[in-house]
Amino acid sequence: MICSLCPRRCAAARQAGHGAGWCRMPEDLRVARAALHRWEEPCISGERGAGTVFFSGCTLGCVFCQNGPISHGNFGKPVSEDGLWAIFQDLAGQGAHNLELVTPTQYSHVLARVLSRPIPGGLPVVWNSGGYERVGTLRALAGKVDVYLPDLKYLTPERAQRYSGAADYPQAATEAIREMFRQRGPVRLEGGLLKSGVLIRHLLLPGGVAEAKRVMDWVAEQFPRGSVLFSLMAQYTPMGTLPGRPELNRTLRPSELRSARAYLENLGLPGYVQELSATGRECIPAFDLTGV
Repeated sequence: MICSLCPRRCAAARQAGHGAGWCRMPEDLRVARAALHRWEEPCISGERGAGTVFFSGCTLGCVFCQNGPISHGNFGKPVSEDGLWAIFQDLAGQGAHNLELVTPTQYSHVLARVLSRPIPGGLPVVWNSGGYERVGTLRALAGKVDVYLPDLKYLTPERAQRYSGAADYPQAATEAIREMFRQRGPVRLEGGLLKSGVLIRHLLLPGGVAEAKRVMDWVAEQFPRGSVLFSLMAQYTPMGTLPGRPELNRTLRPSELRSARAYLENLGLPGYVQELSATGRECIPAFDLTGV
């Protein structure tokens, strides 16, 4: 395939078994982990956990990525379409509340086919992405994804380029999130679990309170109050020294989280605020082919 799935439209000639393009992934699926995951927002993890599938590769280049072995290091195992559906069956059998697809964008063309099949247990499908999506690619998923769980990392092109190698991220992500909302509409919860809708995440970075406020303002202005959920994430963990970006070589200060939390509360955005206790490598899943 000549790939144009993500906003980079790199036109890489991706083939089965041969990685290419920005994401460095082949045309067929690569999976690094599939297991119950209890560390998402309460409306996603519930009591038993989300049935989470971590895909290899990524369309972004975030220098602070906590999933580096799979996003930058390409770790993972080839999985067929039938094999992925069998993984879905297994997760449903373990009691998963939903099927959560993490970093799936580079496999949108395959996942659109797999998600056209009957979903085991009728579980909601959660699309957990960095928000860097093409509207045309998302439209091919219409009716196949129940919950969109996108990041909105930046609204400033300079920050998006410096930290993720994508100056067009703000435009691409905001257009994508509008499309996600067009598809699913206002959030629908049952028994405290999100069954349909959009939950927008923002990872608070060191020195990033002003950017977080821009993001929260945008969400509040774009969507009727209560129609989307917002998650302010505080789990930033330095994954190594970044010589060219010394501002990221520290954890968040409690004052930064307090400031961002107060702003969120003043806006009245419904959702979640992650505590600083979520930082640390012990909160990062083991990418060891569990469940693959």
